[in-house]
Amino acid sequence: MAYIGKTPLIGNFQVCDAISTVNNQAAYTMQVSSVNVSPESANNMIVSLNGVIQKPVTSYTVAGSTITFASALVTGDVINFIQILGSVLDLGTPSDRTVTLAKMAAGTDGNLISYDTSGNPVAVATGTDGQVLTSAGAGAVPAFEAAGANTPAFLAYVNSTQSIANNTAVIITNYGAEVFDTHNAFASSTFTVPSGGAGKYFFVGSVSTSVSSANTANQFNLQIKTGSTSLGSVTILRPPYAKLQCSGMADLSVGHTVTMQIYQDSGSAVTIDGDRKVFFGGYKLIT
Repeated sequence: MAYIGKTPLIGNFQVCDAISTVNNQAAYTMQVSSVNVSPESANNMIVSLNGVIQKPVTSYTVAGSTITFASALVTGDVINFIQILGSVLDLGTPSDRTVTLAKMAAGTDGNLISYDTSGNPVAVATGTDGQVLTSAGAGAVPAFEAAGANTPAFLAYVNSTQSIANNTAVIITNYGAEVFDTHNAFASSTFTVPSGGAGKYFFVGSVSTSVSSANTANQFNLQIKTGSTSLGSVTILRPPYAKLQCSGMADLSVGHTVTMQIYQDSGSAVTIDGDRKVFFGGYKLIT
């Protein structure tokens, strides 16, 4: 049935070990299973002496794990029991999966716990404010969440020119300046979805080059691809200069690879610029 008024608090009730009285001694140490215990106050106890319940503070006081009776006990006195009531600030060990997020403090003091898809708890690295916890498959720890939102993520610029053969789709490989790569998932020319990083991604790329006046360029085409699938594409027809940018999105699994490639049919090889006008990047979307 429902309670009228304040709901009673349930705590960690304990009955102290038996205590043998000593003639003319008033102070005694309280223990549970031979370990000292310290009640919150004298009012958090029920004490029976010679079959009579004692009045807190008046008949006894408490300091740490020591109970001191108002009068020294003598031979023949019997401490029937001392029951320590549950502390209003110590609820003991909560039942499994009963602590809500609202009851958890943010910060870096302790490890956070998530659950895999089989319901088994998995440890996540010590947390910081704003982290997201997800399930990442049986036994897997979603470590990429610990790096922050929208990760894995990478951005790389080229640091040297690259020749693009005529009438050929060429993967751009001359990246040499990584701005960031949160999970070391980008290498040489390819981004590979790391373990625990499956999900929806956004990618963007840019290429800049010029065509010699001796050439008659028909088209330049820039694509971001995973395998044979194009995630985004842009084409410029008959340009004297080519500045292409494209973007794309995809739902990727662990191990999928993504590259940026360019095609041109100017009649001879052309060279893409070797500076920050040529870049490739991407990041996982928060879903």
